[in-house]
Amino acid sequence: MIFERVQKIICDQFDLDPELITPDTTLDDVNADSLDIYDLAQSLEVAFDVTFREEALEEIKCVGDIVKFIENN
Repeated sequence: MIFERVQKIICDQFDLDPELITPDTTLDDVNADSLDIYDLAQSLEVAFDVTFREEALEEIKCVGDIVKFIENN
């Protein structure tokens, strides 16, 4: 359930087809620059009531990392 919500947010933000987003999809795969990642983090914070500190954002490399972070926070 969390993955599907994260997937939808990413697809909406980057105008992508959901089939392109898997747990192994990296932020580089969606051509996210640092501003895009910041905007994505804000969207995820609102959707899941979590806070992404800068250190956490630096550790996130793929969609699966985002899901794990949300599950653990």
